[in-house]
Amino acid sequence: MEEVLLIFLSFIFIFIIYQIFIIYPAKRYKAGKGTSKRKSKDPIEVKYLVARYKLDLKKVNYNQLLQIVAITSSLDIALIGSIIMSIDNFFAATCCGIVAIIVLIIGSYHLVYLFYKKKGMIKND
Repeated sequence: MEEVLLIFLSFIFIFIIYQIFIIYPAKRYKAGKGTSKRKSKDPIEVKYLVARYKLDLKKVNYNQLLQIVAITSSLDIALIGSIIMSIDNFFAATCCGIVAIIVLIIGSYHLVYLFYKKKGMIKND
């Protein structure tokens, strides 16, 4: 029970931090209020979805996409943290953490891709 509570609380904390430092600046930039001279302020997750899965940003509700990315990333980080904290051996925790990061991120963003593919928001080649 304590583990579930820890995962939930870490998810909420990470989600709030993600909203403040990643999502809010991206929304602000997209709204034209940003003064940055950089080309794009899209989060790396959005860039990954566009590059890997050909997500069409013209069809997608950008604010909804940012919220889905925030939820997905926060859940990934909370689960990876709980996996690492449950292992006592430092070397084993590091190895399991690296594997978990790769598998969880690829898997979770593939699910996001399937969600948007079902809605027809993927570019046709």
